[in-house]
Amino acid sequence: MAYTANDVAEWMYNEVQNAGVLHQNQAVTHIINHFGEAFIYVNENGNKAIDKEVKKLFKKLHGGRAAWERDGFFWGWQ
Repeated sequence: MAYTANDVAEWMYNEVQNAGVLHQNQAVTHIINHFGEAFIYVNENGNKAIDKEVKKLFKKLHGGRAAWERDGFFWGWQ
């Protein structure tokens, strides 16, 4: 099955909504293992990060109900 950025964004949305929190490192690992490396890139700091298109779709899905906690590298449901 070929996954899309929207599939990944929907998974992220469901995770943060159900668990209340989604840590970036756990999300990256899950995305690689279940959706593939295509949705991950290496950022300017040398860390694996979630594709910008995925994050854009995720933001559209949560509509401001999830907030990024910069210091803790996670999204939290509000």
